Amino acid sequence: MKVFIITEGSRNIGFGHITRCISLYQAFKKRGIIPKFIINGDDPVKDLLKGLNYQIFNWLDEKSRLFEKVKDADIAIVDSYLADISFYNTLSDLVKLAVYIDDNKRLNYPKGVVVNGNIYAEGVNYPKKDGVKYLLGTKYIPLRKKFWEVSEKKIKEKVGSIMITFGGDDMRNMTPKILGFLRENYPELKKNVIVGNAFQNIDEIKKSADKNTNLIYYPDAKKIKEIMLESDIAISAGGQTLYELARVGVPTVGICVAENQLRNVKGWERIGFLEYVGWYNKNDVLEKIKDAVEYLKNVKTRESKSKIAKKFIDGKGSLRIVDKVIRE
Repeated sequence: MKVFIITEGSRNIGFGHITRCISLYQAFKKRGIIPKFIINGDDPVKDLLKGLNYQIFNWLDEKSRLFEKVKDADIAIVDSYLADISFYNTLSDLVKLAVYIDDNKRLNYPKGVVVNGNIYAEGVNYPKKDGVKYLLGTKYIPLRKKFWEVSEKKIKEKVGSIMITFGGDDMRNMTPKILGFLRENYPELKKNVIVGNAFQNIDEIKKSADKNTNLIYYPDAKKIKEIMLESDIAISAGGQTLYELARVGVPTVGICVAENQLRNVKGWERIGFLEYVGWYNKNDVLEKIKDAVEYLKNVKTRESKSKIAKKFIDGKGSLRIVDKVIRE
């Protein structure tokens, strides 16, 4: 079976699309199929793709090159915020089955399968359309292979550690700001700080650290999962990482750093998992973080939030998607 996964990611736009597409690659591989990644990206994406079958070029500018590669493919998956409707129309005609990863009803997609695994997906008013099938809701959220199986997280009586995670690039420079705040207000807590491979603020982060700060550089999925299992609370941006935190059951304080995260954080807040503190650039965001951390010190509160999250995410989303599209 000939399968392509077409996506984008870079230091400037982040790596969320690539991360969730890796999980689909892993699910195809589990089913005995090796896809080909085609990525519009820069050098940092290569660290994410070690050991995978991939090619990097600007397929938005070189559409004819891409279309020549994928024509007559059995399945082509696209995860993009940049491709326009004419791209999707052409792709849909060229391959046997086109699959579109979507977050916000971005386009009126042509024939194929639309996948939206977000917490809010079933409330999005997608149009009914001949030839278009929808896979919606958190049972279809694609998580990396290390999150397919997760051991039971122990919710401790007392909070002893906080994880800070702002994706692969920390585009809003939130990590040093929050780390400095925690150093001043919670010096006794261990701070597990995820440092992505596109961070431009490492020196600033080091200056904000204290003796209880653990800087974790460029962790893979295995290491990320270990830190999540170890940490009592997480402070996170509102992207793909929220779904991994929910899978592990880490009580989380969420901050919105981009417009496309707003439905995510609001959705998780609504069902009772996330303590959402608002936008990254608001003057009171640190005060709200403090209120949220104080609230989460209660062990019963953390147990409840952990249980809620795990009800929604079972880790099998990637395999469900792949099994559905293989049968189409």
